[in-house]
Amino acid sequence: MATAIRTGLVAALPAVLVDELLAAHEEAKKNYYLGGLRLSAVEGGRFCEAAYRLLQFITTNKHDALGVQLDTDRTARDLQQLQAGSFPDSVRLHIPRALRVVYDIRNKRDTAHLGDGIDPNLQDATLVVSTIDWVLAEFIRLYHNMSANQAQTLVESIVTRLAPVVEDFDGFLKVLKPDLRASQFVLVLLYHRGSAGATLQELASWVKPSMRANLRRTLTRLVHDDAFIHEAATTFWITRAGQQEVEKRGLIRP
Repeated sequence: MATAIRTGLVAALPAVLVDELLAAHEEAKKNYYLGGLRLSAVEGGRFCEAAYRLLQFITTNKHDALGVQLDTDRTARDLQQLQAGSFPDSVRLHIPRALRVVYDIRNKRDTAHLGDGIDPNLQDATLVVSTIDWVLAEFIRLYHNMSANQAQTLVESIVTRLAPVVEDFDGFLKVLKPDLRASQFVLVLLYHRGSAGATLQELASWVKPSMRANLRRTLTRLVHDDAFIHEAATTFWITRAGQQEVEKRGLIRP
């Protein structure tokens, strides 16, 4: 999915900026899911700098070079002053305003440097990652020619909630916490698999041998009693409730 998104965007936008945008988005989301709230906000700022330059290119066919100090206030004013209808409202107004929020958190909430004593927290980091998801989805909507819902779904599909407790050996997923209960073992595997999900056969091959006899019962309980996973067409996926359970209990760390 990430490759498909990049291919679509670089057909209309500078590859160097698209790569910077996607790399910052990926790092921000990884840090968020692994509890690195400060780093998540810092990467959010890096994402904004790439996004501002993309807006410059879209509207002027040129952009400030990477590494050069970016005047975001001037860029936002220039975009706002463009004639209505000359470019989509998202380009002129909505994306710059969203970026301003993230950029201010990056610069003024003590995430990149010592400042006024305000510590980064989950509230700030959640706002950052939600906003950069929306901005990326807007770029995809505009330059992949798809609906807002399709673009958001595509963004969600490339965000992998990496679980360091899982190691991939050429397709075989090994959980590095052998003391986990069967239900937790399954949740960690499905968390790592993300939108790809896993079949019963795959899960049976990855869980401990002692868990295989009752694996179907474990899955049924997770589907119906806890709503932590969903089953359809012989494949299982973790739900949002399941993701929250994994993160809340700290199961993703070895």
